[in-house]
Amino acid sequence: MMNKTLARVDLTDGEYMSISWDNYNPDHLNDELIDEKGMPKLTARRLVEHLQSLDVNELESRRQFAEVTIQEMGISFAVYSEKGNIDRVWPFDIIPRIISAKQWDKTAAGLKQRLKALNMFIADLYGEQLIIKEGIVPEHLITHSKNFRPECIGMKPAYGVWAHICGTDLVCEADGEFHVLEDNLRVPSGVSYMLENRAITKRVLPELFEQKNIKSIDDYPDRLFDMLVSLSPRKIKMPEIVVLTPGIHNSAYFEHAYLAQQMGIELVEGNDLVVGDDDCVYMRTITGLDRVDVIYRRIDDLFLDPEVFRKDSTLGVPGLMRAWLAGNVALANAPGAGVADDKVVYAYVPDMIRYYLKEEPLLPNVKTYLCDDPVQRQYVLDNLDKLVIKPANESGGYGMLIGPHSSKQEQAHFAELIKSDPRNYIAQPTLNLSTAPTLIGKGCIEPRHMDLRPFVLQGKDIYVTTGGLTRVAMKKGSLVVNSSQGGGSKDTWIVKSEKN
Repeated sequence: MMNKTLARVDLTDGEYMSISWDNYNPDHLNDELIDEKGMPKLTARRLVEHLQSLDVNELESRRQFAEVTIQEMGISFAVYSEKGNIDRVWPFDIIPRIISAKQWDKTAAGLKQRLKALNMFIADLYGEQLIIKEGIVPEHLITHSKNFRPECIGMKPAYGVWAHICGTDLVCEADGEFHVLEDNLRVPSGVSYMLENRAITKRVLPELFEQKNIKSIDDYPDRLFDMLVSLSPRKIKMPEIVVLTPGIHNSAYFEHAYLAQQMGIELVEGNDLVVGDDDCVYMRTITGLDRVDVIYRRIDDLFLDPEVFRKDSTLGVPGLMRAWLAGNVALANAPGAGVADDKVVYAYVPDMIRYYLKEEPLLPNVKTYLCDDPVQRQYVLDNLDKLVIKPANESGGYGMLIGPHSSKQEQAHFAELIKSDPRNYIAQPTLNLSTAPTLIGKGCIEPRHMDLRPFVLQGKDIYVTTGGLTRVAMKKGSLVVNSSQGGGSKDTWIVKSEKN
């Protein structure tokens, strides 16, 4: 049995010693690998035993091998700063996160249910707006949404699907169940890092994959490709599909290039495409113009088409919206899908599921307070030191207040922000995010908080990744997992429980 103090091992030259799990201390935290008695949970038993069998020097060697592998593979991300874009190596912890297949099956069903309802909601907003007329969602929340696009009203994309790729952020709370923290429906990123995390782990801990009990994630590029093919307005055997990127200076450019390469399709920028007089989209090639059927766009709505949105955009394609509205090209995700990406709208998703699907939600939301409501706003203002305050449409961990870790001055500042624009803010309790053992030094393992971003695809069919991108707060006690804010990442394993 493991005692509950900090895990650390001291070595002398030539001495063999394994990691001391005796001192791993999950304390009062909800740890996903180690139970309250200090024993490895059933799904984690083989992993913990294997790590114990490794000499600390061997484990350190594997950690260094992971770093070298990441550099050789060129896995990086960009962080925006006042000094410009800073390209950083992808932060990675070699100890994987483990989730039981039984728990994941339930979670995946909830994710499918959620995306179906969200797509029905978006289609309704750009159609009859019945959910507003029947008083389920207040009209002013939509009319004041920065991501509602009146230009999309009346459009009916294939299969009624607007958000074809969704990255839903989940947190595992004290009850051991996953709760939805937010939905990412505009241009969700991170799936390439999920795939690369697995590739790295297979190199670093290959022996653990021999029993074949870890579910594969390798089919994602094929699933994504098939979904995009299903959207083609021309029902031909090999439609032309491209990934539209803002360019090399975008923080997710690595992912854009990676996915295009994995799917065997072209990576293009706005000036590589042109809309013809026939309202079709064409790609410039050395042999002439080739018609494009589907665009997996990684550019925000407002930069897509300077004829319709921002006139100064050089990233998009003049006439692209015209071609899309004419049904001559498919865009994934569709323009306007971001209206359901709003954190205020997120609070109504359980009601959407009941309204559109006539079902009870399989995955609960995190408790959310809407500052637009006077009663809830007053509660938030009275409890700023206890809550997490988020703007409705920011991402990457920016613009937040984490109450318990904030100063009185910061709380006063956010109080003024909320009062001046209450519709733009929500509040949530400070969550007791689950933890997992994380290697933070030679022979030293400590619990670190995590979240999870699985990816859901919807076109003709619907598919959920087996697991997702686990993001880790590398600072002790921190709840901020975003890589742009100093977070790291782990491989995520979905495994069958081992018998006693």
